Amino acid sequence: MDFDYVVVGAGSAGCAVASRLSENPANRVALIEAGGRDWNPWIHIPVGYFTTLNNPATDWCLKTEPDEGLAGRSINWPRGKVLGGSSAINGLLYVRGQPQDYDHWRQLGNKGWGWDDVLPLFIKSEDHERGADDVHGSGGPLAVSDARLSRAICNDWVEAAVAAGYPHNADYNDGHQEGVGFYQLTSRKGWRCSSATAFLKPARRRPNLKIITGALALGLEFDGPRASGVRIHRHGRNETIKARGEVVLAAGAIGSPHLLMLSGIGDPQELHTHGIDLRHAISEVGKNLQDHLQARLIFKCNERTMNDEVRSLWRKMAMALEFALYRTGPMTMAASLAFGFMKTRPEVATPDIQFHVQPWSADSPAEGVHPFSAFTMSVCQLRPESTGQLKLRSSSPMDTPAIHPNYLATPTDQETLVAGIRMAREIAGYEPLRSKISDEFQPGRHAASDADLLQWARQTSTTIYHPAGTCRMGNDNNAVVDDRLRVKGIEGLRVADCSIMPQIVSGNTNAPAIMIGEKAALMIQEDGR
Repeated sequence: MDFDYVVVGAGSAGCAVASRLSENPANRVALIEAGGRDWNPWIHIPVGYFTTLNNPATDWCLKTEPDEGLAGRSINWPRGKVLGGSSAINGLLYVRGQPQDYDHWRQLGNKGWGWDDVLPLFIKSEDHERGADDVHGSGGPLAVSDARLSRAICNDWVEAAVAAGYPHNADYNDGHQEGVGFYQLTSRKGWRCSSATAFLKPARRRPNLKIITGALALGLEFDGPRASGVRIHRHGRNETIKARGEVVLAAGAIGSPHLLMLSGIGDPQELHTHGIDLRHAISEVGKNLQDHLQARLIFKCNERTMNDEVRSLWRKMAMALEFALYRTGPMTMAASLAFGFMKTRPEVATPDIQFHVQPWSADSPAEGVHPFSAFTMSVCQLRPESTGQLKLRSSSPMDTPAIHPNYLATPTDQETLVAGIRMAREIAGYEPLRSKISDEFQPGRHAASDADLLQWARQTSTTIYHPAGTCRMGNDNNAVVDDRLRVKGIEGLRVADCSIMPQIVSGNTNAPAIMIGEKAALMIQEDGR
């Protein structure tokens, strides 16, 4: 159980790190995952997230603490617990973010993280069905495709948004994000392409890569100032996985800071409270927690939507047959079909609101669709000012940390989300969409004032599953990792996942997480030489 590199977490970033490091046959690499193998067939069928979310076999089923910004509610925070991590249970949307996101990281002092630096890594990963060009790749491990499903209500939404004055955008990943159109997906020929499918499947037979599933990381081992391994629990007993070279934490924005704190790296006062010996003081471990909060507007329709389709046994059978024969149809459906990246006010330099438009409606995917014809416009603020934190419940690795998201804590966040809700209503007033809508179900026409809309958002909004920022990258003394992703004050230890983001990207986080994994592997190999 001695390796050159030990990667903790087989999620979006971890699979990329382990695969790239093991491309060199001289490297012995261990990849540790607390969840199981990705054998569940619903993982690979795109619409399977209806089944895998909130399923303890594939989801950590985390919940936040009661949050003042959400009217005191505690909400579910799904996180993948299987090979592929959250990329195995997410909505498949491939969104890189804005070039300005990464240029801002660079301006904060993180050398090598500007858009021109990271774009080649996005391209390197990609196998885009449209083919290669200046901004897209072909032949990489990660399949990216256009949707194999179309629904009239989403087409109508795009047309209505254009009629309202928003530009059509055929490719929001080319460096020009603003506009409306249709999402690109991490899928190949109708099948989900998780990070495990993309990076681990072709690497599994390498003799220098060992994938260890069902292994909960308990803490880090040290040899003086150097991280020398990881303690794990599996098959009812504890083991130690040794790392001659480096340990890479890729356990996500919750798991990576949690493991650092359990290992004595964090805020001295909090560690002392739980009886954990201090190894190195970094007060910001677990702080700077950011997430995208979504407000879900639901409109009843006077024509059939997917709500009606999935309530019919015969239509369900037809969907299954279409998928089996052609790999098309509703079973290939991502979390959303149509997108919008828009500005809420003229002085904003880049889009600060994102729309996810779905041809169905539900209180949550796990609860099933509503018993009436409807569709959903989900609105989220792209760059929230509000930040939260993780706090230890105890010194036991079995106790997941307490999540304090601190949503809607600033006036800007409140005003931006309300403006986004009003933009959704504005688009609903344009043809060809207006004539298809029979009523506004949520928030309802009675919610007229800004105060009404903000209160509705507090009472109903939920995560869109993008936690980030809890092991912040920076060159200041309070940052957790430097711009080479090395944990400050500890040798042989890096973090490679969305926790390193100084500021959350303007969009979904799966594609950026994979890019971070690609960059981490590249830097590890450079430093190793």
